[in-house]
Amino acid sequence: MKGKFLLAIDQGTSSSRTVIYDHGAHVVASAQQEFPQIYPQPGWVEHDPEAIWESVTAVTRGALRKAGAVAADISAIGITNQRETTVIWDRETGECVYNAIVWQDRRTAEYCEGLRRDGLEATVREKTGLRLDPYFSGTKIAWILDHVDGVRDRAEAGKLAFGTIDSFLLWRLTGGRVHATDATNASRTLLFNIHTQAWDDELLSAFAIPQSLLPEVRDCAADFGVASDDCIGGGVPVCGIAGDQQAALIGQAGFEPGMTKSTYGTGCFVIANTGAAALQSTNQLLTTVAMRIGGDVTYGLEGSVFVAGSAMQWLRDELCVIESAPESEAIARATGIVHDVYVVPAFAGLGAPYWDPAARGAILGLTRGSGRNEIVTATLQSVAFQTRDLIAAMSQDGIKPSVIRVDGGMVANDWFLQFLADVLDIPVERPDNVESTVLGAAYLAGYQAGVVRSPADLATLWQCDAVFEPKMQAGQRDRLLAGWNDAVHRVRSER
Repeated sequence: MKGKFLLAIDQGTSSSRTVIYDHGAHVVASAQQEFPQIYPQPGWVEHDPEAIWESVTAVTRGALRKAGAVAADISAIGITNQRETTVIWDRETGECVYNAIVWQDRRTAEYCEGLRRDGLEATVREKTGLRLDPYFSGTKIAWILDHVDGVRDRAEAGKLAFGTIDSFLLWRLTGGRVHATDATNASRTLLFNIHTQAWDDELLSAFAIPQSLLPEVRDCAADFGVASDDCIGGGVPVCGIAGDQQAALIGQAGFEPGMTKSTYGTGCFVIANTGAAALQSTNQLLTTVAMRIGGDVTYGLEGSVFVAGSAMQWLRDELCVIESAPESEAIARATGIVHDVYVVPAFAGLGAPYWDPAARGAILGLTRGSGRNEIVTATLQSVAFQTRDLIAAMSQDGIKPSVIRVDGGMVANDWFLQFLADVLDIPVERPDNVESTVLGAAYLAGYQAGVVRSPADLATLWQCDAVFEPKMQAGQRDRLLAGWNDAVHRVRSER
């Protein structure tokens, strides 16, 4: 093994980041860069794949420069990525045939409804653990094949490649030599049978997607090829890939059944480790591959909230009532818990456990005395309420976490975490390193490269920064949740 550092690339929904760690998982250097969001129509969300690639190249070079490191200093590369976001490119030229369609995009809602009427929902749930929703990659692939001139013919001729962002980055990093993904990203496409761990012919036929488009599926810790000189400045092996939420579970050392984490990035995503059991939810949660290491599959039960940190961006960029997300903590402290105003940030519909793509956001309960402070605080509270919806659904499915580990940008806000603990009525643990997603990618790369010997060794690296114990009286919590449930009912498309 050469090198003294691990390099992890975290390609997210609004920014790209590269972090360089030493072999003890301590941060040596990092760089981050935002890139543009594209909204062609209401409910449509796209990214320019070239802007993504340029941002990844820039932050990787920037982190190496800050660390004073060169390729020879890097033992391995790990990649984590925004899941479900869909890219199709030409195998010869590498040119993308269309913008990346982002996981938040809802353009295929009617297509999903048509497939549901045709009776495909039960098959999808049984084989993939998912549901027919625009969130996932399969319908996005079908849309590109059917709406971009000439793309279906090229795909059927074997001239094109599909990938989630990890595959796209891997292709670019290896100079087009490797077209692969990992089991966690594959499990979010609607095309991967999580029980057989293979692309499913019946589902490919249902979505009219040629198998030649698809990448090879490997373990999360695996040999994914060697990054070329263009981005890294020398040959470095890519040894780990996982979708961002699964990477966060790994970064939170969630290796034991029952361990649960909640990540607060653009959205909020809760995953509970269910071990070797692929539990079927009766409460509209998702069954997913939590990790696949050494050929052994660990499953997870997941709930997804589409808007969390992006609600803070909405307050900042659209309403212009805060200048930065951290400002919301001081406002909430000064305001206190808001009991009468509810913000339901259903900007892209509602995710679990409602799965209502036609729902739209609303501010409810306003009076003449309501102002900026109440709206900001109610928006923070909405993220906690949505998390509570997911935990309640998990409990009904038999997974009742006694503690929840949190990470992501929003968890720097102590007021929010105390309110979260109060609403969930369980302790909330914040790790010393709140950037668990990119850390999980580094863990995977380090494991495959031999830097660490086992997941148990990785678990010893996790350190707790703070624990937030619930303090709210049951009566107050019940009143708040009753108001939230009423607010959600009011924005649902079917009431």
